[in-house]
Amino acid sequence: MTASAQATLADIGEPLSATTFVVVDLETTGASPRDCGITEIGAVKTRGGEVIGEYQTLVDPGAAIPPMIVALTGITDAMVTAAPRIGEVMPSFLEFLGDAVLVAHNARFDVGFLKAACAAEGYDWPRPEIVDTVTLARRATTKEEAPNKKLSTLARVFGTAVTPNHRALEDARATSEVLHGMLERLAAFGITHREDLDALRNPVPSTLRRKATMADKVPSKPGVYVFRGPRGESLYVGTSRNLRSRVKSYFTRGETRRGIREMLELAADVDTTVCASELEANVLEIRMIDQLRPRYNRKSTRPEHAAWVRLTDERYPRLSITKAAAGRDGWLGPMRSGSAAREAIEALQDALGVRTCTTRLTIEPRAHARACILKDTGACLAPCVRGSESGYSETADRARAALDGDVSLVVDALEAAVAHHAERLDYERAKEVRDALSAVVDAAARQERLRSLAACSIVAVRRIDDRWELMATSGGALTGAARVDEGVWAAADELRSSWHRLEIGDHVLIEEQELVLRWLERPGTRLLHVDGEWASPVGSAGSHLRWVEARRADSSPQRDATVF
Repeated sequence: MTASAQATLADIGEPLSATTFVVVDLETTGASPRDCGITEIGAVKTRGGEVIGEYQTLVDPGAAIPPMIVALTGITDAMVTAAPRIGEVMPSFLEFLGDAVLVAHNARFDVGFLKAACAAEGYDWPRPEIVDTVTLARRATTKEEAPNKKLSTLARVFGTAVTPNHRALEDARATSEVLHGMLERLAAFGITHREDLDALRNPVPSTLRRKATMADKVPSKPGVYVFRGPRGESLYVGTSRNLRSRVKSYFTRGETRRGIREMLELAADVDTTVCASELEANVLEIRMIDQLRPRYNRKSTRPEHAAWVRLTDERYPRLSITKAAAGRDGWLGPMRSGSAAREAIEALQDALGVRTCTTRLTIEPRAHARACILKDTGACLAPCVRGSESGYSETADRARAALDGDVSLVVDALEAAVAHHAERLDYERAKEVRDALSAVVDAAARQERLRSLAACSIVAVRRIDDRWELMATSGGALTGAARVDEGVWAAADELRSSWHRLEIGDHVLIEEQELVLRWLERPGTRLLHVDGEWASPVGSAGSHLRWVEARRADSSPQRDATVF
């Protein structure tokens, strides 16, 4: 695959001196966000130890403030009578927070109230990175100097200029000073970058932390990484937009997955491959997992074996499930799961009358063979008895057409069956038939999408993060990718030459084809070069597909310098 120059990134992530923190404190009417309200919000925004903004407002909780809370905070009902309600306050507070790291003393309390307020007022919680100064204090202070981790105790230890007094802004100011005092101490333990903060919440054993030096040689660019064991064996394959930061995070953040922790204990080295785009990295990951079979990847259990539905090779064929690297003509799929394959078989049997018995029938029915009850109910033509076998060839032909993508007969029959069961108020059976029909249509739609992709070669482009991202595909495989600031047509011509350069073996993995299709189907994608027939699929499943701008009049822009 071709690649281009990447945007320059910080070598080892974001230094804490450049990280924006918003320290927040709340005053409330009680301890539970389910039945108590916020009475005051105070917040301090800092960067590099300097205060760059403050936020403070009283809030009308919508209920009387208990006398005990009044005595503690000094906030009375009269003070909040003219104050805004929390629904009016949250938009301005969330804007003040932005994408900063949210800091609080006993963060579970403050964050719990803020999340509850967002949920109650219909606002999306931004899911910021959260730092709890109580957790930091357990790592940055000793029991002798801070026998408890109360804010007043820590303020005394770090000599803050502001004394906590149970008012939101004052307490937020004191917490901010405590935060920076603790970060200065923790710098001696390697906590110097934003990516290191998680290590404070989830302690990492020293044996693993020492392995963080593996990241020193890793570039801060998007791509694929491979952890290797003592004998050079592949342990785990993954992708990241920032390889150095991701590799380092394994050894600085507390890993809770038992398998990955075991992998890290075995890891002796890491290899990386820089990629031009996220798509290229994801495709390379799939290929490497397929080739290397790393023991700690969940995807490593033969990812190319998807389920397909086919007719058996018999005189009177049945439907069966098979698994193979790629489907053949007359196979329906790939199915999303084994259960979906079984549902599809049931749908085809009900709609077309394909026999359900597992007996391998003789070419000529036996003289005294007798049919089962399915013949009497009209569910099977019973090729097992004389006089009935001749009509089964038409049933088999209709089944082959359905497996090849023409599911119109199946759709018509099962839609009628759903309506019939619904009229009889047998909604459970109607649901079963509907789900079986969905499995057939979904498989036929996937089949047509993959066939359309495999039938042509494409170079496409779309705008991502103020740059042009290009990809090339041929025969369903990704053959090249690039990201450029300008010169899109030159990059497209180079990628076009990659159509016939890539050797990927006898088959293209289904997962790779799906990744390529999802990239092409995203809004804003434009086709620059097309070789072969790239068209919206036809047939009974075509109406169930949503194809992006493949056939738009402007999908192949003219070579106008003003376009790119």
